[in-house]
Formats: sequence, C-alpha cells, structure tokens
Amino acid sequence: MSGVRLDDEFERLRDGLIAHCYRMTGSYQDAEDTVQETYLRAVHGMAGFEGRSSIKTWLYRIATNTCITALNHRSRRVLPAGLGAPASDPGTRVYADDSLAWVEPLPDAVLGRRDSDPGELVVLRESVRLALIAALQYLPVRQRAAFLLREVLGWPAAEIGRTLGISVPAVKSLLQRARRRLDEVDLTAQRTAPPDLELERALLDRYIAAFEAGDAAAIRGVIHDDFSLEAVPHPTWFKGVGVCLPFMARNSFGRGARFLPTRANGQPAMAGYRRDASGRFQASGLWVFTVVDGRFSRAINFHDSRHVTAAGLPAALAA
Repeated sequence: MSGVRLDDEFERLRDGLIAHCYRMTGSYQDAEDTVQETYLRAVHGMAGFEGRSSIKTWLYRIATNTCITALNHRSRRVLPAGLGAPASDPGTRVYADDSLAWVEPLPDAVLGRRDSDPGELVVLRESVRLALIAALQYLPVRQRAAFLLREVLGWPAAEIGRTLGISVPAVKSLLQRARRRLDEVDLTAQRTAPPDLELERALLDRYIAAFEAGDAAAIRGVIHDDFSLEAVPHPTWFKGVGVCLPFMARNSFGRGARFLPTRANGQPAMAGYRRDASGRFQASGLWVFTVVDGRFSRAINFHDSRHVTAAGLPAALAA
C-alpha cells in the first residue's frame, strides 16, 4: 500500500475514527491523540498490510487496540449524575473536583470538517450522544470495544475476534455481558428518533434569551418539571425545577454573560462567555442540552474554554 493511498484513506475516514475513539474514551482530546497515534502506527505497519481486509477495517482495528492500550491505565470517565443523588437544597455549596476523570463533550464542528457524506454525519453525531457516552464508561474496556464494533460499526463476531485476539465464543460472551450491563443503565435520555433541528434551535434561542435576561419564568417554559442541571467538574448536581431555577438565580442569571448557539454530541449546545475586567467577554465553557418531548430535560455545563474553541467559536467577544 502506498503512502499516498494511506494518507487519502486516513483523511477520508478521520471523522469516523475520531467518533469511534471518542466513544471508547469519552474524551475529545484523548480521541484526537489516539487517532494521531493510529496514523503513526499505520505508517509504521504499512509493510505488513497484506490486504486481507479493507484499509478501513485495518485502521479501525489499529484505533481500537490503541484505545484499549491507553484505557488500561486510566479511570473511567463520569458525569455528575453518575456519582450519586442530586442535591435537594439550591443553596448547597458547589465545589470543583479535578481528581476525577470527567466525560468531555464532542462539538459537532469536529465532525464534518472534511467533505463527509451528510448521511454518514447524521449517523456519527447520533452515535456520540452524551447519555450513550456516559453509559459506555460503565463497561470494561474490552466489552466496550466489542459492543461498539458490533452495535455501531456492524462488524461480524469473527472480525471482532481478530481485532481483540480472542475466539468467536469469547466475543459473544463479551457482547452478552456488555448488553446486560447497559440494560442496567438508564438510557431513557438517549433519543432514537432523528432530531428536529428547527425545534431544538427555537428552544435554544428561547433559553439563551431568558438566561441572559435572568428570566426564570421564561426558562421554566422550555424545561421539564424534572429538569436536571450538572456542571463539570462539580460533583454536586440538581434535579427538578424547584431546585434548579433557584440555584441558577443565585449563581448564573444575567450576570455579565453572553451565549452563542452551537451543537455538540448531536445535541443543542451554547457557548458561554463571561465579562472580564476589561469589558471583553472571555469563553468560559460549553453547555450541552438534552431534548425530550419538545423541552429540555437536562443541561450540562462543561467549564473549560477549550470546548468553546473546539466548536469553532471565538475565545473572546468584544465588549
């Protein structure tokens, strides 16, 4: 296989490889690093490629095993709701815990940066929804790999076995255990129907306008009664409008903030900006929303400006 052919195929498949590695790791940064390592391993292994599988299968095999190697030495990533019950008092002290490994968002702008097929992009973005990514973190690494190769990529058991270096019966055992474990995890927020982009954008616009204005009543109009509010890297989280709205009123509403609409994990999202001493607005983080039955059911604020720039948005806005 020529280097030119490998480079062309790698670029064509790059978005899919990033999505695959993100599903494995729960981190966009880790996914980028793993895909880069996949390319280097592919370049070094070109001489050994015998063409018994497609280049696509070969690259995904390398990527999967690169992820497994990296994840064998790391803790599983979490979201606040996976750490325990929500706080019932909106006055609860919130603190950051950087000792935990947190799930990260994946801006939609990361996928489709090249000339990707629109249909494939829809599938990619639907397969990286936050509820699924968080649930996958409960699986041991090899179970996670087997599940993704089978359920997302549609590989046969024999090909999965070749990738993981195990027998077909062992693959089937991994898949049974993975499915059983995922059945125990609440995936009700994982949408099965295609998104209504116009509805989601209208909801987001209403939420942004209400948030910037500090209008709790307007926010109440676009969220469910059991709306949940989380913020990474804070283990404390809140659930129910009777707790979430007072908490936001105390800590967030209309306090020198601006927001820009975007999308992440195939879901509506907004980039947050806070005014600094000079009057400019500096990126503060990325909010990702879950939509259920025409309203927001969950909001997660990822406090890291890098997620904003990864979404292709500016690091700062003029005063």
